[in-house]
Amino acid sequence: MSKDSIKKLVFVYNANSGIKNGLLDVAHKIIKPSTYECRLCELTFGTFREKSLWKKFRQDHEIEMEFLHKDEFLKTYASKFMPAYTFPIILEVSAHEIDIFMGTADLNTLTKTPELIDAIQKRLASFNS
Repeated sequence: MSKDSIKKLVFVYNANSGIKNGLLDVAHKIIKPSTYECRLCELTFGTFREKSLWKKFRQDHEIEMEFLHKDEFLKTYASKFMPAYTFPIILEVSAHEIDIFMGTADLNTLTKTPELIDAIQKRLASFNS
């Protein structure tokens, strides 16, 4: 993790924004959930809405959180100096840089929302100690 204190976490879903893409994602989750390619989506959202445990966590946590689809992230943070990230990903933003907080491989090992929350809390605690 970076040496500066974390200003916010940026969660980037492996999905594109928009109503059409949202409907395709819902259909994919229902028809063939085993092939759905966004673990972050699965951990934070059910088929139709945000999971209540996740919603409570993000509302109660002190750190600022930003949530973007990959097309929104690439448009907002595009830079020739930015590494090519895989998605989904959670990035940490400090005063001077953007770094990986939890990469795709880390997220793909998680199977339940409490595991994601625990992993985030442990990483934040280790950063602040």
